[in-house]
Amino acid sequence: MNHGIFVTGTDTGVGKTYVSSLILRELRQSGVPVGAYKPACSGAEFHQDGSPFWPDLEALQQAAEIDDLRQISPYRLIAPLAPPVAARQAGLKLDLEVMQDGFTAWRNAAPFTVVEGVGGLLCPLTETETIADFAHWTGLPLLVVARLGLGTINHTLLTLEVAASRGLRVSGIVLNDVLNERETLAAQTNVSEVSSRTSVPILGVLPHSGTSLCLWPDMRPARIAWQSWGALSEEI
Repeated sequence: MNHGIFVTGTDTGVGKTYVSSLILRELRQSGVPVGAYKPACSGAEFHQDGSPFWPDLEALQQAAEIDDLRQISPYRLIAPLAPPVAARQAGLKLDLEVMQDGFTAWRNAAPFTVVEGVGGLLCPLTETETIADFAHWTGLPLLVVARLGLGTINHTLLTLEVAASRGLRVSGIVLNDVLNERETLAAQTNVSEVSSRTSVPILGVLPHSGTSLCLWPDMRPARIAWQSWGALSEEI
């Protein structure tokens, strides 16, 4: 049976790709074949010769050691906009079945698949579906990536409320110190504040520019490995 995790975020730029890549790398180094998937990716950067590239997809590709970028994402869009909006800018229309087929290919090929969402759960994925709809279709448990600093209580609880309303199971939360806010009062109190308002466990805090998942507050190393994520998916 294929297991996996669906990595979503409270917003864009919270570190979904960073966390997804850490999980992929740890699993692969533990000898677990992995699949990496992102149903659509928008917002390209450009090489000096003008050719586009997508840093998020390249990070996933390197972490999972996948040769063909098309296996990771069937839709690679130029404009830094929600996927259906970026697609309209390019004269395209996104096909949900194409995205589903890409995930199914990994489900049949790898024992563990890390799926990274786009933006937050209510980010549009097609003209009619959201990331939450796609996550529900995959049947994978969610891992919510949130910022460590000010504002994360509201954003995290809103994300959990949306997940609950859509019947999505959330296995845990990772707080990511994207902006190097560890020393702020908000960062030092957010773990306890979020924990007191939800039964979803905070699995750890990722330090600024960190390379492994760490437990708060003493920052003891806690590897993101098959033992952790495999245990989460055993309930499926």
